[in-house]
Amino acid sequence: MRVRSTAANAELSAQTRDVSTNGVFLYTNSRMMEGSDVELVLILPPELTSGEKCWVCCHARVLRVEQGHGNDFGVAAEIQRMDILPEIPA
Repeated sequence: MRVRSTAANAELSAQTRDVSTNGVFLYTNSRMMEGSDVELVLILPPELTSGEKCWVCCHARVLRVEQGHGNDFGVAAEIQRMDILPEIPA
């Protein structure tokens, strides 16, 4: 997953733990601010789509940030808008 902070205009990598149509919980090594807006680009699993994986761009708001192990942070974000990205032929 790629995460872009709209306020800081910075791009980070992250790993998802849980994804639903309303929200996401992810792990990153960069601290995010609660209440900040972020853009997430990720692949939705077949369980959340019509049976096929698909790339999406989500606009979300950070609800909660938890200190993890070492420099890791757990981030809960509410998805406000989700746009399906077009497939790029190989």
